[in-house]
Amino acid sequence: QVQLVESGGGLVQPGASLRPSCAASGVTLGSYARSWFRQAPGKKREAISCISGADGSLYYADSVKGRFTISRDSHNNTVYLQMNSLKPEDTAVYYCSASYFYCSDTVDYWGQGTQVTVSS
Repeated sequence: QVQLVESGGGLVQPGASLRPSCAASGVTLGSYARSWFRQAPGKKREAISCISGADGSLYYADSVKGRFTISRDSHNNTVYLQMNSLKPEDTAVYYCSASYFYCSDTVDYWGQGTQVTVSS
């Protein structure tokens, strides 16, 4: 059974950092693109970052560029999202995903989500 399990969310103050992670089990994700999405209350789910399975290229949404950094382990089983300088508008449920080869909104595997709340 394929599972993507996120951890590392939480409640932090503005300006703080978090580093959620997403570990895969039941599947080898060597050629898969790994992405992070988020969904804030009342809003659509949005893609915020991705590592391409084709060439390792990195992509970031404008809203997180310069503050968030995506990375993965050597086997592409675990992906991380280093989130710095967090803002209240970053409050959302963060989901990791895996899509074969290319970064895409067509996702093969989803994680269950981890809550990130930024509030003073």
